[in-house]
This record gives sequence, C-alpha cells and structure tokens, in this order.
Amino acid sequence: MTDTHVNASLNDEPIDDEIAEVLRDLTYPTNKDGIVDAARAAGASNDVIAVFDGLPEQDYANADAIEQLLGSNGGSGIAI
Repeated sequence: MTDTHVNASLNDEPIDDEIAEVLRDLTYPTNKDGIVDAARAAGASNDVIAVFDGLPEQDYANADAIEQLLGSNGGSGIAI
C-alpha cells in the first residue's frame, strides 16, 4: 500500500467514521496487531483494515498517537 492510497482512504468520510469507531473502542496501550484485530472484530471494511495494517509496528499509548500518525501522511487526520 502506498501513502497515496492511505491519503485517499482518509478523505472518505465513511472510512473516517469507521476508523474513529475502532480507535474509540480500543483498550490502550495497544500495538498494530491489536488495532488490526480490533478492526476485524468490529467488522470494519477491508479499506479500514488496510489503513491500520499500514501502521508501523510499535506501541500506541492512545487514540491521539494513532490519529496523528494517520494524519501525518499529508491528510488532515480524523476526528475521534
């Protein structure tokens, strides 16, 4: 997946809503695998799962850390 695909995905409002829902329901701290697993369990679309699967392998202390990283790819981020 390229950054362009991530940016395009984050500009679609329904995807933003799905991402925000997954991030709100996570237990923190978490890691990339935990985020992807939670997205699958929540029934998120393949596009949302792909966005989360593109995150770096690291621990995330809170939703803000993930949102800032997603927004740092040139997009404005998402509202959680």
